[in-house]
Amino acid sequence: MSGNGHSYGEQAGEAAPELAQEAAPTTAPSVPAAFGLFSSDTKKNEDLKQMLESSKDSAKLDAMKRIVGMIAKGKNASELFPAVVKNVASKNIEIKKLVYVYLMRYAEEQQDLALLSISTFQRALKDPNQLIRASALRVLSSIRVPIIVPIMMLAIKEASSDLSPYVRKNAAHAIQKLYSLDPEQKEMLIEVIEKLLKDRSTLVAGSVVMAFEEVCPDRIDLIHKNYRKLCNLLVDVEEWGQVVIIHMLTRYARTQFVSPWKTDDDVVEEYNENNFYESDGEQKEKDRNVKKTYTMDPDHRLLLRNTKPLLQSRNAAVVMAVAQLYWHLAPKSEAGIVSKSLVRLLRSNREVQYIVLQNIATMSIQRKGMFEPYLKSFYVRSTDPTMIKTLKLEILTNLANEANISTLLREFQTYVKSQDKQFAAATIQAIGRCATNITEVTDTCLNGLVCLLSNRDETVVAESVVVIKKLLQTQPAHHGEIIKHMAKLLDNITVPVARASILWLIGEYCERVPKIAPDVLRKTAKSFTNEDDLVKLQILNLGAKLYLTNSKQTKLLTQYVLNLGKYDQSYDIRDRTRFIRQLIVPNEKSGALSKYAKKIFLAQKPAPLLESPFKDRDHFQLGTLSHTLNSRATGYLELSDWPDVAPDPAVRNVEVAESAKEWTAILGKTKKEKPTEKFYSESEEEEDESASTGATESESGSESEKEDKEEGSSDESSGSSSSSEESSDSESDSKESTAKKTSGAVKESNAEESKKKAKGISKNRNTSSSSDTESSSSEGSSSDSKSVSDSRSDSDSGKSGSATSSKKEEKTAQDRKTPSKQDVFLLDLDDFYPVTTPVAVPTAAVLSPSLTADLEGLSLSGSSVIDQVTTQVFVPTKTHEMLHRMTGKGLSAHYHFSRQPDMFGDHMVPVQVTVTNTTDQKIENIHIGEKKLPLGMRIHEFNPIECLEPGGSVTVSMGIDFCDSTQTASFQLCTKDDHFNVNIQPPVGELLLPVTMSEKDFKKEQGMLTGMNETSATIAVAPQNSTSLVIIEKVVKAANLGVVPSGQDNIHRFAAKTVHSGSLMLVTVELKESSTAQLIINTEKTVIGSVLLRELKPVLSQG
Repeated sequence: MSGNGHSYGEQAGEAAPELAQEAAPTTAPSVPAAFGLFSSDTKKNEDLKQMLESSKDSAKLDAMKRIVGMIAKGKNASELFPAVVKNVASKNIEIKKLVYVYLMRYAEEQQDLALLSISTFQRALKDPNQLIRASALRVLSSIRVPIIVPIMMLAIKEASSDLSPYVRKNAAHAIQKLYSLDPEQKEMLIEVIEKLLKDRSTLVAGSVVMAFEEVCPDRIDLIHKNYRKLCNLLVDVEEWGQVVIIHMLTRYARTQFVSPWKTDDDVVEEYNENNFYESDGEQKEKDRNVKKTYTMDPDHRLLLRNTKPLLQSRNAAVVMAVAQLYWHLAPKSEAGIVSKSLVRLLRSNREVQYIVLQNIATMSIQRKGMFEPYLKSFYVRSTDPTMIKTLKLEILTNLANEANISTLLREFQTYVKSQDKQFAAATIQAIGRCATNITEVTDTCLNGLVCLLSNRDETVVAESVVVIKKLLQTQPAHHGEIIKHMAKLLDNITVPVARASILWLIGEYCERVPKIAPDVLRKTAKSFTNEDDLVKLQILNLGAKLYLTNSKQTKLLTQYVLNLGKYDQSYDIRDRTRFIRQLIVPNEKSGALSKYAKKIFLAQKPAPLLESPFKDRDHFQLGTLSHTLNSRATGYLELSDWPDVAPDPAVRNVEVAESAKEWTAILGKTKKEKPTEKFYSESEEEEDESASTGATESESGSESEKEDKEEGSSDESSGSSSSSEESSDSESDSKESTAKKTSGAVKESNAEESKKKAKGISKNRNTSSSSDTESSSSEGSSSDSKSVSDSRSDSDSGKSGSATSSKKEEKTAQDRKTPSKQDVFLLDLDDFYPVTTPVAVPTAAVLSPSLTADLEGLSLSGSSVIDQVTTQVFVPTKTHEMLHRMTGKGLSAHYHFSRQPDMFGDHMVPVQVTVTNTTDQKIENIHIGEKKLPLGMRIHEFNPIECLEPGGSVTVSMGIDFCDSTQTASFQLCTKDDHFNVNIQPPVGELLLPVTMSEKDFKKEQGMLTGMNETSATIAVAPQNSTSLVIIEKVVKAANLGVVPSGQDNIHRFAAKTVHSGSLMLVTVELKESSTAQLIINTEKTVIGSVLLRELKPVLSQG
């Protein structure tokens, strides 16, 4: 129902009169009938309110059905919101479903009332029924109030790990709503998207890719590992999901594979050039060379192979999506298979036909051969609307060649007689294009167009004249008779464009018709004052050309026309007259140009090029709104060019085979010792992944069968309320549900839980605690896939044999018993904010590298806090002079950067200004006046200081958005009597906000910001600056950076993001031998990075 929400809202205005008309008969007889138009439908709604407040479920259910029926008809039911929302906690499942349908429609309009029931919605997120959980999430995400963003974020994270794929699908939909409400949540949402992309359910795939396209379409690194899975799931995804996925994979493929088109033509040529006398050996060698020229990547072929069956889809959008994919990605020899499917879509309704024909029109310009066999499918029918007729005509013109032109011209002859004048005119233009493109029929077309000049219809005649004019320009020498014929028609034709075209032709070729041209000028001079401006300009041109070539006959006539033009109402005509007179009539004032008048007026004009209007549309991706409109639409994602060299295909490999065997061996032993501890082993997840890539099917087969049997038996014994559809989902979800089931009634506080985990970690550093994986998402555990990969790398670094591993598994299994469950409500939000205290300075004695790696998984939030702004590590005390007391007539001002985040909202750098009165008199009304700021820069002014006593001093705060640049903010500091020009220029270190980040996240982000995004320098470090504490103190004093915990003594890492754009700024100081250090800065903002590098170098090298 939510999909129809907008249309219901739009119809609400129309609904009121309808309701009023229905209400009119029910009003009291004493009320005038006319008043019924404006009366509200009170009785009917009162009746519904009473039914909703009834104690009987049947009455409530009946009322809800009637209300939902009203919504479906487009009637406004918003005034029933308070009565309906009371029933949100009803125990009757049918009533609850209908209440949520209503709330999804009106939650956005009645936000205040919806907020009152927010705790009920949150309780519903734990409801055993998947439809209620999903509906609660949809309602929650429809309440567009910034205050509940943290609640929505937690709800989405929890729903993304839900057992039901339907709930996870709704979590993906909610991601887009939350992102549009608060774009600052982008990084946390990307983590949820990354998790959902790993989901194997076909129900979720389309929705999560849609969220990916909305939130982070440029993060193709998230697609690498899921590419093959998406290709294989594509056939089973719902239709609209297929469209989104295909468009996303088209963009992905254009960045990852080399072009299959470059060598298409070369290969054919090389095969054709086979010499008759070549030996077999030479021929084989040549074949081998041809094969080397291009080999399609297996993943590229996988995409083409898996999308091909979708050409049979009943959904036109899916067929169109596959067609554009083949057009943009397939070798030219294979792209032809889409033509039959596209022609099939021409049997659909006119809207679908319009879009499909537009795309075919673009395709047919470049590759005629694709649609030539289906020429008759594009013949125009009398029932077609004009827009369809014009497009079909365009395609027929594109497909015209020597073989089929005679058939097409016969077809065009019929179209010219059409009652649709716009279409008839378009047909004449098409004939003209055919005449220029195919030289064999130029004369035939020209003769046909001349015949049309005697047509009764002015539109047809006018269009014919315009097209003939263009054709005659190509070879005027042979067509003097046609020009004479057109001159005779001038008396009868009234359409301005046609008259102007004939006059231009006569003027241009006046030397070929020397007797007729002066007579035409005589006739048009008579009617000059009554002509259209377009025709008047051409009469002036004709007069000028005849004056230069035949001045004896036309001198007086031209001067008469010029005099008429001199006093014309249109300034265009007056200007042209003045220009022509000075150019062609010699006098004392005439300049040097008059000598060249003949060359100027009678220069050789290039013949016009008759081109298709669809010629330049191919730079937009086919099937997009931008292609349809032929202009860039909002949200359009550009299709990148093919790379010259394909990126490493190994990024799409899902490496699970070896670790799967290890985990199978380890967990096999654990199961024998404690079979009741865990329902599902992690090997099942590993093996399912490997089976999807087809890498180790034979090896994992027997193991997975055992797992399936255990899974079946455990499901029967557990008495789960979830349906079979829910339980057949990805292992990450089933693990969470199992953890919840086994927890029973045991509940512990977060503090106890974290203590327990810390003990477990101190005992075993080389294996990650599986209790992290098992804990529920409300406690903020890391995702399954992440913990598995962490544990895999840990086990690689320290392989200590299966016996030790199984002991460690026993220890960690004890932690598994007590995962706590908590319902998160609005009042409890403070408990769930991530810790944002200043980062303590780590030393080698406190954290060893292995312990650091293990601690990374123990974040209390639901995901890694990459862009989590932390409090400043150091507040600078250095002040800068803004206004000297001499310049300010006794008023002085100093400023410093306070580094307080979010004081004035997003993008603002906080600045504290201290204003001092050094005079012996009061200074009144100190405020900010006129601002002279660079483009995009903004200032949040401080409140005016009403009065400053002699010798007094006041500190005020203001915010400046510097747009991530060190440009000066110039403005006026004003008092009651004076104003002074002042400037504030920020050091680059103050344009940053510190962020908290783990070492692992730092390295991950740094890996994505290499190449042009990396700036480095080697510096000589002063001996007193070589200790950790001094380096950190110096760096954070110079720039507002957050300290990243490091496991190595000689490497110090700092992280921040720019205040305006939120781009990451990663700084690494690596101490080398012989008192040198390497300073590395990684950021997309390369200019800021290089300036920061320049400022940090002297800080570390000075004593």
